[in-house]
Amino acid sequence: MNLQFVIDGLLAGSMIGLGAIGVTLTYSILRFSNFAHGDFMAWGAYATLAVVGAIGAIFGKIAPIAPLSFGWPLIVALVIGMAATGLLALALDMVLFARLRAKGQAIIVVMASFGASMALRSLLEFIFTSRPTYFSRGIQIAMPIGFGIRITPDQIALLLLTAVLVLGVHLLMTRTQTGRSMQALSQNAALARIVGIDVARVVRVTWIIGGALACVAGVMIGILIQIRPFMGFEMLLPMFAAAILGGIGSVPGAVLGGLIIGMAEAAAVQLIGAEWRAAVSFIILMAVLFVRPIGLFGVRER
Repeated sequence: MNLQFVIDGLLAGSMIGLGAIGVTLTYSILRFSNFAHGDFMAWGAYATLAVVGAIGAIFGKIAPIAPLSFGWPLIVALVIGMAATGLLALALDMVLFARLRAKGQAIIVVMASFGASMALRSLLEFIFTSRPTYFSRGIQIAMPIGFGIRITPDQIALLLLTAVLVLGVHLLMTRTQTGRSMQALSQNAALARIVGIDVARVVRVTWIIGGALACVAGVMIGILIQIRPFMGFEMLLPMFAAAILGGIGSVPGAVLGGLIIGMAEAAAVQLIGAEWRAAVSFIILMAVLFVRPIGLFGVRER
């Protein structure tokens, strides 16, 4: 039996899960669905690509790190891209979302995120055009590991990176004062303010983490597939489905939800056809909302 869809599903689920962490944190802490989150992926990928280009212009052509398709410029650029995307998310909140949240109508903030999404996407298309681009055009030979599964060194590296980042976010949320403050604010914002939690600081950290992880997910898409202005928008439905499936506010739930969505999409492509990939997220989302709206790890609000 060909189980190649398992690797494909894990990779797709990793990208979805990293994006879903930002979605679930934003909703649980700020109480609104940010439809511009997918575009942070695209901005992060293009920011990283721009830094790679700048490093190449300064140092010349640099050989990749064997056996990977990329070298140290991409690693350095990813760190810079994560910081830049986190700052972009924070700036968007300060300029737009925070002002609208102060008015107390969540639907206005949601609609503003739609508008921000369109503006960010159009600006990317204006700056970089809609033509697909790549971090590397090198072809990697996939290694067979049994049961019809083949995997490339890039894929292994990105899966390991995802595991490290998810573990890091989990430790941040459970072992640090900042993480405990984020959990407290998500559970009861009024009580969190009463006990002296710095709400503004928690909000800033939330945006920076969400933007940085979205950047990593976008770079993963760019390495494994290609970079396009619409790449993040196409991930929006799977990310929301993963966040809701895992349970709003749960980081492990968002990652597990992303892996489930990714595996389901990959299995659908192999067993039914690629045209059904987009429908899988919607079907799972509807099933969760009907059967268990709080998700796998969600807690009912009191």
